[in-house]
Amino acid sequence: MAIRDITLGQYYPRESVIHSLDARTKIIATLVYLVSLFLVKNYIGFAIGAVCLIIVVKLSKVPFKFISKGLKPVLVLIIFTMVLNAFATPGTVIWSFWKLKLTREGIERAAFMAIRLVLLIFGSSLLTLTTKPIQLTDGLEKLFTPLKLVGLPAHELAMMMTIALRFIPTLLEETDKIMKAQTARGADFESGNIKERAKGLVPLLVPLFVSAFRIAGDLAMAMEARCYSGGAGRTRMNEAKLEGRDALAFILMAVYLGIIIYSRSLVWLI
Repeated sequence: MAIRDITLGQYYPRESVIHSLDARTKIIATLVYLVSLFLVKNYIGFAIGAVCLIIVVKLSKVPFKFISKGLKPVLVLIIFTMVLNAFATPGTVIWSFWKLKLTREGIERAAFMAIRLVLLIFGSSLLTLTTKPIQLTDGLEKLFTPLKLVGLPAHELAMMMTIALRFIPTLLEETDKIMKAQTARGADFESGNIKERAKGLVPLLVPLFVSAFRIAGDLAMAMEARCYSGGAGRTRMNEAKLEGRDALAFILMAVYLGIIIYSRSLVWLI
C-alpha cells in the first residue's frame, strides 16, 4: 500500500452535475448517506445504497478506480473487523479450533460489516473528491451559522475542519518523501515483526512532526500576510446559492432515505 493511495482530502477536478452542486447540499447528502448505512438491517438496503452510490459516481465523472484506491489503506481494518465478527458472534458452529469458533451467523455478520465499511469509505470520499476546499469551508460555515447563537465561532470551526482535511494529502506526500529518503539511506520499514516495524517508525515520526509544524507555520504566515482576520466582515467573490438542482437533490435524498427506512421491514431478505 502506497501513501499516495489514500484519497481522503483530495479534490478531483471535473465538470459534472455533482461538482456543480452547492457544498451544503453535498455535505448534507453525505451525512444522510452515512446515516442510512447504519439504518440498514438487511442486504436489500445495502443493494439500494450501492446502486445509488454507483449512479452518483457515474454522474461525478470521477474514475471508480481512483475512488477504490481509498480502500487500500483500510483494507487491514476491514479484514480485522471481518475476522473479529466471524469468530466472536455466537451461533451455529461450522468450524472450531481450540477456543476459536467460526459460526454461520458470524460469517453473515462479517460480510454485513465489510459491505457497510466499504460503502462508508466510498460515500465519504466523494465529498472531498467533488468539492473544492474553499467551497467546503463556505458550506460548513453556513451550516454552522446557528452555532453563533450560542457563541461558537462558525467560521473558525469550518476553517479548522477544512484545513485538517486539505492537509491530509499534503502530510501523506511528505511522509512518502521522508520514507523514500530514509529507505535510500538504509532504513527498512517492511521486514521484521510488528514490534520491530513499530520501532522502525520512530525515525519517521520525528521529521514528520517537524515538517507538520513547518507547514503550519508557513500557512499561518501566509494568512497573516494577506491580513486574514477571521469571519467577521468577510465577503466572497462567488457567493454560493442553492439552485434548482440542489432542490432536486434534496428531494432525491428524502426519497432515498424513505426507501432505506422501508427496506428495514423486509426481514425476509436479511
